[in-house]
Amino acid sequence: MSDTPQHFIADIIADDLANQKHASVLTRFPPEPNGYLHIGHAKSICLNFGVAEQFGGRTNLRFDDTNPEKEDQEYIDAIREDVRWLGFEPVSECYASDYFDQLYAWAQDLIARDLAYVDELGAEQMRQYRGTLTEPGKPSPWRDRAAEESLVLFEEMKQGQHAEGSYIVRAKIDMAHPNINMRDPALYRIRRAHHARTGNTWNIYPTYDFAHGQSDALESITHSLCTLEFEDHRPLYEWFLAQLPVPSQPRQIEFSRLQLENTLTSKRKLLSLVTEGHVSGWDDPRMPTIRGLRRRGYTPESLRDFCQRIGVTKKANTIEMSLLETCLRSDLENRARRGFAVQDPLKVTITNWPAGEVLDIDAPWHQRVPELGSRTLRFDGTLYIDRADFEEIPPPKYFRLKPEGSVRLKYGFIVDFESMVKDADGHITELKVTYDPTTRSGQDESGRKVKGTIQWAPSDAVASDLRLYDRLFTETNPKGEDLAAELNPDSLSIKHGLVEPALAAVPVGEIVQFERVAYFRKDENSAEKPVFNRAVTLKDGWAKVQKKG
Repeated sequence: MSDTPQHFIADIIADDLANQKHASVLTRFPPEPNGYLHIGHAKSICLNFGVAEQFGGRTNLRFDDTNPEKEDQEYIDAIREDVRWLGFEPVSECYASDYFDQLYAWAQDLIARDLAYVDELGAEQMRQYRGTLTEPGKPSPWRDRAAEESLVLFEEMKQGQHAEGSYIVRAKIDMAHPNINMRDPALYRIRRAHHARTGNTWNIYPTYDFAHGQSDALESITHSLCTLEFEDHRPLYEWFLAQLPVPSQPRQIEFSRLQLENTLTSKRKLLSLVTEGHVSGWDDPRMPTIRGLRRRGYTPESLRDFCQRIGVTKKANTIEMSLLETCLRSDLENRARRGFAVQDPLKVTITNWPAGEVLDIDAPWHQRVPELGSRTLRFDGTLYIDRADFEEIPPPKYFRLKPEGSVRLKYGFIVDFESMVKDADGHITELKVTYDPTTRSGQDESGRKVKGTIQWAPSDAVASDLRLYDRLFTETNPKGEDLAAELNPDSLSIKHGLVEPALAAVPVGEIVQFERVAYFRKDENSAEKPVFNRAVTLKDGWAKVQKKG
């Protein structure tokens, strides 16, 4: 990844430094710990950490833990791990709850200066009073409540003397403001919920709008980078900073969020996928979560490369899934080991192989990367090829094995078709071939030429489950309103294949290429037998499927 990405945010920061508005750069990544991070968060992580690093600055990891009913330590731990897995190290780990005392004191200050008040409108009443985009709101009956009374009520709210929904603290700004977010927004609400860090200490919690900018200021964040949905919140962000004695003045800048084809990133809809059983969990390899992408076989390097390639803009656009897949192929091309596997095994017997003879073939893990070393393949009178590599009635220009045809077994010999064995239903169960002993790879002096070379599995190959993952949704831009109707029924198929022993023995988590097939990652559930998850095909097969459709 380039050390000097160019985009409008980098230009703003460069200008701020040149004008000595800031002596250094401090950004933050501020997730709410109410779920697992997804590919959209990866873009924000790469931007916040990347742009700070570009200018010699630093980045905080701050958990926006102001909504205790939905937050959990499980998510905090997962977020922390995912950020570091992506390759970034925060300078500090912070929490909005670190500032609860200060935020409470600042809310008291706003009330004392008649810039906030305790309201008694319920949620539905507040919506009615707020007005619309074309009609102004109207003031709450409690808007002119005396500051002294509001301060007493606010303290009682803190002490737990009032029920949820009975009172709420609102800023006093302008109920006719053209930006609805400025129409007396909520600052504090009563929540009787256990907090992951503060326990039952607090009975009231600040809203995101009140906590976010002040947390930035308390941490001396210089540039607060947010996605475009927060653009309408920026006037409120700046209003709080202007009214309160904050120690610094961060600047909020918005950028377009990541929209990826055939993908949903709404936490609510992702949760529905899990709870309704459409996927096996948050780390299902079809999920766009960082956990799911990691388990599927995506690497930190490929995700960082992807985030750089898509760039940073103000304009919303949808990114093709094929670009993400290209980034993974590029990363794995010269560092993933390559071996033999067959997804649908078909037995092959070499009828002229000397009885009892075993040949050990030394085969490189990667023909262009010798430093990856080699492994040994057993070659004897029995082997397996993929059923797709034989056609009884081949189409034109079919260069694999066929009646009266020949093919080279990679790293082995040329074999010539002899006959086939079928069961009572007419299904082919075995092929019989002869081999040409003068055609051994690397020692071939026969002069024979064949157009097809195929992979194979030796007689001691290991039975393995090969999970073939594809896009979770058929629609380019799924809405997520009817998940079952939009899901791709072929997003997962399982093949009971064979892999060469050296491949079966790779560590869990290693990504390898099954030659002529795809890249696969060895899954954690490999205790009983190896399980491999297809990370990405060697070519973009989805485009062909769409054209046929």
